[in-house]
Amino acid sequence: MAQLETLSTERLAPRRKIEFWNDIASATFSPLVSDPVDRANFTGLLTRTSNCLVRMAEVYSDPQMVRHTRAQVAHTDEHVHFLHVQLDGESVNRQDQREARLLPGDITICDNSRPYDILFEKPNRMLVLGFSDELVRRYIRYPQSISALKLEGRVGVGGLLSDFLQLVWKRCQEDKQFEVDSSVTEAMLGLIADAYRRLLGAGVNPSSLGAAHRARIVNYIEEHLGDLNLTPTHIAETFRITTRYLHHLFSGQDETVARYILRRRLEECARALASPSQSKRTITSIAFDHGFSSVTHFGRVFRGRYDLTPREYRQKHGMPM
Repeated sequence: MAQLETLSTERLAPRRKIEFWNDIASATFSPLVSDPVDRANFTGLLTRTSNCLVRMAEVYSDPQMVRHTRAQVAHTDEHVHFLHVQLDGESVNRQDQREARLLPGDITICDNSRPYDILFEKPNRMLVLGFSDELVRRYIRYPQSISALKLEGRVGVGGLLSDFLQLVWKRCQEDKQFEVDSSVTEAMLGLIADAYRRLLGAGVNPSSLGAAHRARIVNYIEEHLGDLNLTPTHIAETFRITTRYLHHLFSGQDETVARYILRRRLEECARALASPSQSKRTITSIAFDHGFSSVTHFGRVFRGRYDLTPREYRQKHGMPM
């Protein structure tokens, strides 16, 4: 049975509000940092479930920017996909150079294995559900392809999904005997998968087709970061396209395909180096598991990105040597 807990900043001194809000938001979701428009008068209210297969929380907040940064990704141990249902107000959800502006009822997903941010320009209320990566992949093979893609919450399957998720949350609030068990979870994920399949299969313009193709390639890269032969040539052959077209797909981005692969490998290595659950692993094994064939090369590029050697980075994050 779901047990609800409500936490609020309302009775706290102004100097304690933001610290408390960041602490409860990070504990409920993933490491986050909140930057309110009005720090002294900020109000946040969070109601969350416990003892559930799926994390669920309703969040009210005054205007703020919420960020899950690269540094916080490195401190994130559990891989979770957070589905956002806008209840009141609006939000702008950004990840992987995509942006979804949500109106009441609309839905999007953010993946905590990569940076994302959410802008709330006005007071708002949002329902957030957290599904483990393992659960999501039973229904969606490449979940990275749907991050920050908006589902319309007023029409079609998206509307059905939005209504169903809000109904489940209402039952959690009103019925102490109600349980978000495996059957309810399967129903939610089945609807999510179907809604996004329909969205990605809808008629799109050429620029959207390119974005979708790029998203599939990014997903493939994410799935194969540990492969030594993950190169632009290999990726082009896998997708049966020319390397020229592959580079064209990434030409409007901030980095080339090769630079994207290197950055993501370094980010995953940094997360492993800072993770207590991987503190007994050697730096060499972590580097090799993430696609590096030379410890010397790994050390050089890691220091170039983080201004610390892998050993220094691990020490900085309190890991035993």
